Amino acid sequence: MSWTEITVLVEQAKTGDREAYGELVARFQSSVYAMALSRVRDPLEAQELAQDVFVHAMRKLPQLRDPRCFAGWLRRITARMAINRLTRRGPLFGADTEVLDAVEARTRTAEEQFAVGEAVDQLKEGLAELKPLDRQTLEAFYIRGRSLKQIAREFAVPTGTVKRRLHVARLRLKEVLEGIDPSLAERFATDGAELAAV
Repeated sequence: MSWTEITVLVEQAKTGDREAYGELVARFQSSVYAMALSRVRDPLEAQELAQDVFVHAMRKLPQLRDPRCFAGWLRRITARMAINRLTRRGPLFGADTEVLDAVEARTRTAEEQFAVGEAVDQLKEGLAELKPLDRQTLEAFYIRGRSLKQIAREFAVPTGTVKRRLHVARLRLKEVLEGIDPSLAERFATDGAELAAV
């Protein structure tokens, strides 16, 4: 899906088109979840946070002046709501042993563990084949969790340049991954959240 199509969906969603908003949720769900997980460090809480972000965004969507800013606007909402959630929750120092005993343990099978390790190795291989600037930009955003503004300061460039570099670097990485593993390239193409596992 192109950014032009996303802009059209945002415009439609602003008029109350729930199907268009559903398409936006499907498109950005993985990236919002990945960002939420990087902030709250708990899969279930990240899932709840992602749902809250989309509910909040749906209510506030008419206030978004420029539909082209939807992705960044969604990232800011996610960051702000994650901070609010962490502030309300306070520090976690442990849990009741009774609560922990009641939680069903979930571990990866050997096959799942192998598949995850293989995907991570392939992503690292793909990143290694990129030019240094492309690799550094992707690593800063997806692996180290830097915001666009932080990356712009780090590289001493405008935020728009960072956005362009991210877009181009993702396309280049997708091309490299297609030569390594087409299924991984397809998963990565949806939103790039796979990089967070590296």
